[in-house]
Amino acid sequence: MSGYRIFAQRVGLVGVTNLLVSLSGMVFLPILTKGLPIEDYGLWVQINVTLALVPGIINLGLPNSMVRFLAATTDKGEIKEGFYSIFAIILFMGGIFALILYLLAKPVAEILFDGRSDIIKLLSPLLFLECLYGLLVNYLRTFQKIKMYSVFVSLRTILNMLLVSCFVLAGYGLEGAVLGLLASSTSVSAALIVQVVREIGIHLPNFTHTREHLAFGLPTVPSTLSSWMVESSDRYIIGILLGSAFVGYYSPGYVLGNLIFALMSPLFFMLPMVLYQQYDQSSYEGVTSIIKDSLRCLLGLAIPAAAGVSLLSWPILDLLTTPEIASRGYLITPFVAISAIFFGCYAIAGQVLVLEKRTGVIGAIWTVAAAANVGLNLLLIPSMGIIGAAFSTTMAYIGAFALTAHYSNRYIKLEVEATFLAKCLASSALMGLLILLLKPEGAFALASAVIIGAGTYLAAMLLLKGICKNDLASLIGILRP
Repeated sequence: MSGYRIFAQRVGLVGVTNLLVSLSGMVFLPILTKGLPIEDYGLWVQINVTLALVPGIINLGLPNSMVRFLAATTDKGEIKEGFYSIFAIILFMGGIFALILYLLAKPVAEILFDGRSDIIKLLSPLLFLECLYGLLVNYLRTFQKIKMYSVFVSLRTILNMLLVSCFVLAGYGLEGAVLGLLASSTSVSAALIVQVVREIGIHLPNFTHTREHLAFGLPTVPSTLSSWMVESSDRYIIGILLGSAFVGYYSPGYVLGNLIFALMSPLFFMLPMVLYQQYDQSSYEGVTSIIKDSLRCLLGLAIPAAAGVSLLSWPILDLLTTPEIASRGYLITPFVAISAIFFGCYAIAGQVLVLEKRTGVIGAIWTVAAAANVGLNLLLIPSMGIIGAAFSTTMAYIGAFALTAHYSNRYIKLEVEATFLAKCLASSALMGLLILLLKPEGAFALASAVIIGAGTYLAAMLLLKGICKNDLASLIGILRP
């Protein structure tokens, strides 16, 4: 089997897995928005925002170092030393943070969680487990154990859906939902540890390469923190300025727009490993070709998806949540969908800076973007409400992409075919017009509109020669076992 076909099949497998993860958020919407008070649903959103933030800081960028430095290693001794050195540091950092958070549960809850210190006490061990889980799944990613990666990520997603839903539907409220997450994370993290030990055994680390790993990983922490501030800090600011109920109104539209990331995530998952191999082999043409094709793939999928999800936002939210949430939150979706497109372009352009080990530049870019986003949020949310938060996020992503493209072009020129982009936009506009004429309401009508819209876009792209029949034949060949 060719290297390209193996890569493409892995991308497809990760795509299915990440689609399941993204759809789990949609599954939660009707259960949580209808099963919890709007204030508690807002707190649930802030809990998940916190889970997305803290591990990225506590882990010190070391999972990224593992991917960068161990991916090409075949020596089992080096793998053991590298992994267990990183594991020990994260175990220590995560444990210390969880203990401090538990002891400071009351003041933290007063500031961010409506005084719910009981939730903070449950959140502290969950954050510790999230740190370990992030490292362990990156171990599978590092050594391209994609099938196993997909199994564990899917297992955790399914357990999350089952346990959280059961606790909420049984009447245990927000505490039950958090307990469901805790039970799921505990079981899957334990299973991952067993799997790693089976593969490489147990090793007492000497921290031989820790300085090198930290030198690479630490500069990515400001980038992680800043990108989180761009993506998620608006929920904290909305909660502080407007109250947790408005976080509940804001989040469903955000979740819906965020489905665009599911389309792009398999590409971002596999792209670094492929680029590292090409770069380390001094294949400049290979790197340039992969980046160009990645941008083309991204735009060809994300533009019509953003158009479709934006136009269908109100009927989807009305079906999955409550009329009040749908009427307040449907305008959030287009802003998030546009943000996703620019973030996708940034993620591809940013790989150039990672290859050149200019991670400090990435950190600086996201620091600027985060500062601009927080400033705009503080300025616009009091006057524009949750729409101001969505607009601020979009502006931050556009700025981050523009700066990243500027610096990346110093090493590799980013090329986007203007004719291809025009064909994507024209085909998406035709698809959008058809969706507006259909005016779908209800589950069956929405599903039909999605299928008809996707078919219209594909047909228009074929007619305009934005894609050719050979592209489709290649795709079918990749997917065929």
